[in-house]
Amino acid sequence: MIERAISPANIQSMLQTLRSHQAQASGMPGAEVKGLTPEVGKTGFGELVSGALSQVNQTQVQSSEMRAAYDRGENLPLTDVVLGMQKSSLAFEATLQVRNKVLKAYEDILNMPV
Repeated sequence: MIERAISPANIQSMLQTLRSHQAQASGMPGAEVKGLTPEVGKTGFGELVSGALSQVNQTQVQSSEMRAAYDRGENLPLTDVVLGMQKSSLAFEATLQVRNKVLKAYEDILNMPV
């Protein structure tokens, strides 16, 4: 379930949604949006989001691999396995909270009276 939620297709879908909202905001008449094109040597917002999501995904994969190795009987301490599972769970929950905050802020801006 977690792997499906942070699959590359979902990540790309979220990035595409952010780009479409960015394009929609820049196309509004009378609104000047500066700095939408990333400067040379600077990391854009999309790249930061993508990097953060890939780190969370990597944590999830490592946790799954550790759990599978422990289930196979490899010599791994149970505490390391549980700690890895807790780290991946915490990273996923933090990602969900950030996403919820960003969506709430977007909805607040969208519902502002003009």
